[in-house]
Amino acid sequence: MTYSGAPTPPIALETPADQMRDGITTERVELDDALLRRLGEACATVLVDPETVVEASRDWWPLTTIWALEGRLAARAAAVARPSSTGEIAAVLALCNDARIPVTAAAGRSGVCGASVPLHGGVVLDLTTLSGIVGVDTESMVLDVLPGTFGTWLEDTLRTEHDATLGHWPQSIDLSTVGGWLACRGAGQMSTRYGKIEDMVVGLDVVLADGREIHTGGWPRAAVGPDLNQLFVGSEGTLGIITGARLRLHQAPPAEKRAAYAFTGFAEGLDACRRILQRGATPAVIRLYDAIEADRSYQTGDRHVLLVMDEGDSLMVDATMALVAEECAGAELLDVDLVGRWLEHRNDVSALEALIRRDYVVDTMEISAPWSQCAPIYDAATAAIRAVPGTLVASAHQSHSYTDGACLYFTFAGQPPADSKDEFYAAAWEAGTRAVLEHGGALSHHHGVGLNRSRFVRDALGPAFDVLASVKQALDPNGILNPGKLGLPDPWGDPTWP
Repeated sequence: MTYSGAPTPPIALETPADQMRDGITTERVELDDALLRRLGEACATVLVDPETVVEASRDWWPLTTIWALEGRLAARAAAVARPSSTGEIAAVLALCNDARIPVTAAAGRSGVCGASVPLHGGVVLDLTTLSGIVGVDTESMVLDVLPGTFGTWLEDTLRTEHDATLGHWPQSIDLSTVGGWLACRGAGQMSTRYGKIEDMVVGLDVVLADGREIHTGGWPRAAVGPDLNQLFVGSEGTLGIITGARLRLHQAPPAEKRAAYAFTGFAEGLDACRRILQRGATPAVIRLYDAIEADRSYQTGDRHVLLVMDEGDSLMVDATMALVAEECAGAELLDVDLVGRWLEHRNDVSALEALIRRDYVVDTMEISAPWSQCAPIYDAATAAIRAVPGTLVASAHQSHSYTDGACLYFTFAGQPPADSKDEFYAAAWEAGTRAVLEHGGALSHHHGVGLNRSRFVRDALGPAFDVLASVKQALDPNGILNPGKLGLPDPWGDPTWP
């Protein structure tokens, strides 16, 4: 069963593709006629026209969306290769590895950190034609799927034809693909019930930098050395190209319940979430908004708003929601229609373009932290971002909960002078990220690293960063796979931006 989807551009380009300027200064790798000819022999579809190349070279990184209105592109590929089989991917990588040509895998290009930007030119490997469901094992509840498969089609097909769900509902579900979820270690909005994407992986098909094809995992659990699935999940195309995946499924949920509560403080709401999870309940949705975000979305004044929804077997749902009600007994009960309002608008991404066209600089920064540090990080990070000149607002919500901690999802907006937007953007990220790291938070929860966060990775990982760099050297000694990402050593040198 196949399906061919297409990426959704973050904003329409107003400058002709062949006139777009590069926004990042770095060494660029071109392909001469001989290399292009060999690339065409390896892959049936190779495109070099400016329109295709420019579109394939950008993603939803908000900074570059601002640049797009100024006629700037972060970086551009020399060519786009669109393989239709794993064999073509292997042939392309073998050729590029031999010729020292950088290769950047891309599909939906919905990432917001610049992970699929071809920093040094070379080849963008467009995986959108490698799409569809290979098979569904309904007894074991395992899906075999190709990396270029878009999320909405996949979930609709699983529900209508197999009475099943993956349970992975990122805000970008209309824009993103399975391969992107895996490469950036993504999370869906119902991850408290179903887990993040790394919890769903049973096995992977991967092509290495030299063209070798390998298969990892494949069992419910195993003790055959380290889990090689997790080596590639979250590697953002720097260690290998994911060409197929086996993912755990669930029965389509027959029952659902909703509730909404208000707290007088954000820390108070966080503590209620902690108690719910630590008592063993895992509601599909448990989202706590600070007063700023709650009032912006739901007009609830100075209340900090908790939205809860669970789905699944009716007995499990009833028990979960009864436990939630116990732990929220001291909170104000709000109209349950608030949950419906969230569900109706949860995948709307139109606000980014609307704000950017009004000269605002906006972005989101999601991190995770132990429960003991969530409230201190919320206070420190919002205060640090607000202290950056030009900031108008810094707010947050808690979007994913676990027994040991949670994800805090920060949003900031500013309106600096037109000639200092880049500097403001970098300063806001620097301030917020340093506050998070200083208080023991993780650099990212589900958006990944890409280019935007690469400068923080060594500090975030400490001495373990050298282990990651050693793995990169072993699997990709020529450094051709998505160079410049994850803060890893780059054969073509560090870029200059902003």
